[in-house]
Amino acid sequence: MSEYKMRLTKEQQEILEGKKGETMKKMMETLVLFGEIFDAERLAKVTHNEGHLVTSFGIPLLKPLFKTMEELNNEGIKAPGGFTCDPRPLDYKNVKCNLLEKAVFNLVLYGKQKEYEEQLLKAGLTDLDSFSCTCYLKECGNRPKKGDILSWAESSAVVFANSVLGARCNRNSGMIDLFGSIIGYVPEFGLLLDENRKADWVIEIKTKEIPEAQILGSAIGMKVMEDVPYIKGLDKFLGTEIDDEVEAYLKDMGAASASNGAVGLFHVENLTPEAKEQGASLIKKEIKGTYIIDDYELERVYKSYPNMRKKKDATPEVCFIGCPHLNLYQLRKWHKDILSSLEKNKKTKVNCQVILTAAPKVVEEFKTKYKTDYDNLYKVGVKISSICPLMYTNNPLVHKKAIITNSNKLRTYSMARYFKDQDILELITK
Repeated sequence: MSEYKMRLTKEQQEILEGKKGETMKKMMETLVLFGEIFDAERLAKVTHNEGHLVTSFGIPLLKPLFKTMEELNNEGIKAPGGFTCDPRPLDYKNVKCNLLEKAVFNLVLYGKQKEYEEQLLKAGLTDLDSFSCTCYLKECGNRPKKGDILSWAESSAVVFANSVLGARCNRNSGMIDLFGSIIGYVPEFGLLLDENRKADWVIEIKTKEIPEAQILGSAIGMKVMEDVPYIKGLDKFLGTEIDDEVEAYLKDMGAASASNGAVGLFHVENLTPEAKEQGASLIKKEIKGTYIIDDYELERVYKSYPNMRKKKDATPEVCFIGCPHLNLYQLRKWHKDILSSLEKNKKTKVNCQVILTAAPKVVEEFKTKYKTDYDNLYKVGVKISSICPLMYTNNPLVHKKAIITNSNKLRTYSMARYFKDQDILELITK
């Protein structure tokens, strides 16, 4: 008789008994134990085969990670549908580092990066251009369908997949994501279940103009934490169809809600898939509250962000735009806005190191389709990178730099100072 409460199929039980090898057994045990913590009664079949792995960085201290990957590699175990991975932590070509920083990055912080990427390829990484937190963008190809069950962990990707695409995924832990992709099953609990996809909160947007996506997401996340919000009034600004511009907005709003809170799913009335289908029936009969967001509330939230710098008004040295990674629409818009602002201010170069970040395949699309725009950005001093700004900035060496950003996620996990888009534009071009 099984020592676990979870109901398993014959195939799942055989894996748990070690009939497919000791490593497969250990992965299944991990998934079952993980599920039982959350009272999952069974495992659900992963229907979107391509996984996404949150652990993309070769930090030497992560010895258990490398040991596990080595075990998978030695036994020839890999994710059958392949997987994408979060961004790399380094890009010396486009993100300048001095000799000391390079030495620390190469020898201490990310000294196992090369070996780890080799392990990832053997375990099923799609290719070496598959490093991005926005794996779900059309150019990247790892885009689930409505109703698909996923085995992902990256918080900004999970909230996008659940909310904008209507797929189903919990905010899993690192390596749980890979184990689920290899085994083909994940514990059935949380956001995989209909009853847990209903809204605990109603958010009413009562601003005069469209709210800044990053601040709106931050406000929602800090208010509802891990609960599900049903957002009313945003469709007045975004419309009822999701195009590339709207997708970019929801991407950034969701990432801020996931990092400033722990939101894994949101519904936008008349816009997101489940809200369009089910409407107000998605709202629970007994909600935790209604949160009204007007212009005053947005400004209150914005002014509450701490300035972590010793020199409060230090001149910006580095500016990161794109955390999560920008989509193609955003690359084109930032190109237009930066060049227009420079021309207006009679300048030919940006004021500091400015880095736009996007997935490798999105960068390639931008470079191919809009070569002149791509070249013009580099001429005015703007670089385009597929780096993870968070992993680059979140270390003591870089803490000394005056870094600015329009990303609430980056602000939350680093010493970078947050500014609204328009303020960022003025700081880098005036």
